[in-house]
Amino acid sequence: MASVGVNGDGSATDGQIIARPVVTRFAPSPTGYLHIGGARTALFNWLYARANGGKYLLRIEDTDRARSTEPAIEAIFDGLNWLGLGGDEAPVFQFARSDRHAQVAARLLDSGHAYRCYLTQEELAARREAAAAEKRPFRVVSEWRDASPDQWPEGKSYVVRVKAPRDGEVTISDRVQGDVTVANAELDDFVILRSDGTPTYMLAVVVDDHDMGVTHVIRGDDHLNNAFRQLVIIRAMQTIEGGWEDPVYAHIPLIHGSDGAKLSKRHGALGVDAYRDEMGLLPEAVFNYLLRLGWGHGDEEIISREQAIAWFDIVNVNKGASRFDMKKLENLNGHYIREADDARLAALVAPKVTAETVDMDLLTRAMPVLKVRAKDLNELAQGAGFLFAQRPLPLDAKAESLLTEDARALLAQIHTAFADEAEWAIEPLEARLKAMAADLTLGLGKLAQPLRAALTGQGTSPGIFDVLVLLGRDESLARIAAQASSVTAGHS
Repeated sequence: MASVGVNGDGSATDGQIIARPVVTRFAPSPTGYLHIGGARTALFNWLYARANGGKYLLRIEDTDRARSTEPAIEAIFDGLNWLGLGGDEAPVFQFARSDRHAQVAARLLDSGHAYRCYLTQEELAARREAAAAEKRPFRVVSEWRDASPDQWPEGKSYVVRVKAPRDGEVTISDRVQGDVTVANAELDDFVILRSDGTPTYMLAVVVDDHDMGVTHVIRGDDHLNNAFRQLVIIRAMQTIEGGWEDPVYAHIPLIHGSDGAKLSKRHGALGVDAYRDEMGLLPEAVFNYLLRLGWGHGDEEIISREQAIAWFDIVNVNKGASRFDMKKLENLNGHYIREADDARLAALVAPKVTAETVDMDLLTRAMPVLKVRAKDLNELAQGAGFLFAQRPLPLDAKAESLLTEDARALLAQIHTAFADEAEWAIEPLEARLKAMAADLTLGLGKLAQPLRAALTGQGTSPGIFDVLVLLGRDESLARIAAQASSVTAGHS
């Protein structure tokens, strides 16, 4: 579809095609798992790029060497790939670009847009304490801002700070938050190069976004204040060299728990891998749920990837925080399980089934009757367990209570009746059991309930005639006989 034109400040250009193709990015820090909020940010970036015929890139912001780990990087890629949100190009690793970041810092320093600051940590701490005592906000005001090179003390450690403008104000036309204005007096001269020569996050992000050609920065609204600081660097570079353009910003609200509090583990703030492995959810369900978490298209609840791409626009993301509802996610997952291909479900369920061996053909054939009542893969696996249980079947409490002495006597009669059945299929088996119930003047449930317990070891299961057909004649009769025979063994 044609992309809507935007100026550098995010304003429209009367629907004309923009000069730069849309490029979005998702840039997680690999200090832990890919959490659900990060996954939604990745989804919105992926969708906006797709909706505008653009490109979606990944960047691993691994400059925190003490906390960045390879397992975390692998978990992020694994979670993104599971959701179908892999990048369109090879990922960029921020730490590997440190020389480039330092190069830009040098350009800012040489051009007078940054300066060496020799303030010590002790001096900064004292000024911070004084500001706190006077109940005023602390901002760095460094006497080194306008110092000339001949005033630099030789051999003394320093950081490089950017020269933030002190007058006027800056307005960001944010695609989600609307116009947001900050007075330049609110900004301080933040550090862009540490005393050991390594770049800070604030500098690295700006340089990487520029070099990757990022046109739209879509991220959590906890980064909104950072945008004003990053624009200081961007606009300084615009005066130094051409080609540095303001990105279009879209700061999306964070996700809250169902009670309105900040999202935590008790609300479902888990790694994406937990939704897949521990909770047994399908990626299309998580994709659909995250899509609707703060964005919508009319009253549509079930939205395919194709529909999402056709309908999505970042301007339709809500300004307010969304509330995470685990029950709604589970219900949505139940829908996608019912819609899923049976062979695919069987492959996903098989590792979760507690059995020595799993007959994949049987598990696949069982899916149509198992999936109608399951909301996740764990429930599917639990429901499929009876198919592969070894005799004698373990009985749950409900099944145990159903298998009274009278019920076991009825099972013996059912065994005799079914053993004579020529066609092992739903209709003749159902007709045979109904005829037997009529002969005995019993309700069908009086026969079906102990029969279910004998066949599955459970008080609940799929339809009893589906169970009989899935297990087959030999196994069904053997299970019935195992429980019926215990009458003669004195079982009560």
